Amino acid sequence: MMTSVDTDLIRVLADPLRLRIVTLLARETLCTTHLVEETGAKQTNLSNHMKVLREAGVVDTEPCGRYIYYRLRPEVIEALAGQFADLAQTARATAEANLKRSCP
Repeated sequence: MMTSVDTDLIRVLADPLRLRIVTLLARETLCTTHLVEETGAKQTNLSNHMKVLREAGVVDTEPCGRYIYYRLRPEVIEALAGQFADLAQTARATAEANLKRSCP
């Protein structure tokens, strides 16, 4: 069983600030103002990170008056977790079968 992991999504989540944002959004839907307060990031920097997360499909937006609220899309995180679970299962099966390529 050959398994691949979404490397683009891993790159998006590998940034410490974006991972912090995702962690915060897992707990509640927040607006930019809340995220600035929670992370200490500058508003322009945070907006750039939110754009990356939106384009990667990790978050959805919800306009509310003059604010934009962000909500984590759990199915995206679940899909990535499933890819890693499949990878771990493949590694376990390989180890149990003692599969190794012979050297020339």
